Amino acid sequence: MNFIQTRGIDENSSSNVRFSEAILSPIASFGGLYVPETLPKLGEEFLLKHLNSSYKELASDMLSRFEIDIDAKVIQEALDLYDKFDDASNPVPVVKVKENLYISELYHGPTRAFKDMALQPFGVVLSSIAQQRDENYLILAATSGDTGPAALETFKNRANVKVACLYPDGGTSDVQRLQMVTEKAENLKVIGINGVFDDAQNALKQLLASSEFNDSLKAHNTSLSAANSVNFGRIIFQIIYHIHSYLELVRQDAIVMGEKVYLNVPSGNFGNALGGYYAWEMGLPVEKIIISSNENNVLTKLIKTGKYDLRNSEVVGTTSPAMDILKSSNVERILYDMFGPKRTKELMHSLEVDNFYELSEVELARLQECFDADFCNGDEGKKYIKDTFENYGYLMDPHTATCLKSYETCCDAKIKTIAYSTAEWTKFSPVIANALTGENDAKDITALESISKEASLEIPSMIKELFDKKIVHDTIINKENIAKEILKFL
Repeated sequence: MNFIQTRGIDENSSSNVRFSEAILSPIASFGGLYVPETLPKLGEEFLLKHLNSSYKELASDMLSRFEIDIDAKVIQEALDLYDKFDDASNPVPVVKVKENLYISELYHGPTRAFKDMALQPFGVVLSSIAQQRDENYLILAATSGDTGPAALETFKNRANVKVACLYPDGGTSDVQRLQMVTEKAENLKVIGINGVFDDAQNALKQLLASSEFNDSLKAHNTSLSAANSVNFGRIIFQIIYHIHSYLELVRQDAIVMGEKVYLNVPSGNFGNALGGYYAWEMGLPVEKIIISSNENNVLTKLIKTGKYDLRNSEVVGTTSPAMDILKSSNVERILYDMFGPKRTKELMHSLEVDNFYELSEVELARLQECFDADFCNGDEGKKYIKDTFENYGYLMDPHTATCLKSYETCCDAKIKTIAYSTAEWTKFSPVIANALTGENDAKDITALESISKEASLEIPSMIKELFDKKIVHDTIINKENIAKEILKFL
């Protein structure tokens, strides 16, 4: 399968590239992104074939349908990392919480967040390509809290790869920060920046597109890539768990094969939702995709009004910080799929220059055929955490809690909903402890112990051990010094 570009082709680019090229150099012409030229059509026959398959069997077959230019042995090695999740036989449990609401738990990997689902195998694939080519790569990762730990975990000590991870200082939970700044490996560099996630992501995109920075890397015999979901190597692995979650509902006799469901996704950079959209396009029976946001509700406004408006907007710090994002990169891939490269280039240029674009009435109607949205503020989220725990015995993190609001406001109660839990309760314990017991200003370790006692849950060892680890990355800089700091690391 070939990959093409969301904003058209400049004079120096190929009309299409193979998968390996798209993941090694993820930024396309005019600052755009790569997307599949076509999507494989799976249909009910594919779903029936995998009704009793393991997650790895499903993943292997789906990846084969994309005909990616990666050796089968490398793919198998990558997928074998799912064996290290909590339950090797079922790395993504799907749990019934209440009538017609099921939670797909994506956080059972080593860093306790959904980014492990894509980044664990992605690290193997990219490192293997680099070794086959005898090339060295610098992987940039900008994180709002979960991509960073997952990228560092998958790439640490891998050959031919170094990682520079950018995070907003003060913009993550303590656990997320500790997962990054205590990660010890010679090929890793963690950099805190004075700013917000959008600053980190903008810096990443600018560096990927900068000829000057890329020339500086060549002096170190190094090329540039990225671990964010601008890289389709992330997205391809995120399609799989939407298909798996649907099959789980069939296996649990919650639905019959072919019955449509809602996919309810807590959304920041939109990669998780995009994976669901692609699964739908490939044949998964979906009624609609529900986008759940926090107070940074730019996606809700886009889907309700057709306006992507960042004028006079600033990121608001919330209880669900992984979603504290205003520029959601993967919306661009939806625009391309619905409206084509010319219109996508116009819209993205307008967003970059004017911090605003507006869809036409026809375009908005097309978007609303597939998506609905709502947002949930922090107080509402804590109420959902408390009520769901007390009435249904289910403990969720504040990102997952945003889905409870949109489940009530956007979903037909007669249709089953799959909501996606993107992080374990351990990642945001002070918020959850406050929701359950009312305690304020608790440190992470105190809150973890409080919740553990209240909910009779063990704190996973990989979380508890963080508080005794030595901090090895203490760099905090202004965003204009990022390139200099990375080159110093190299």
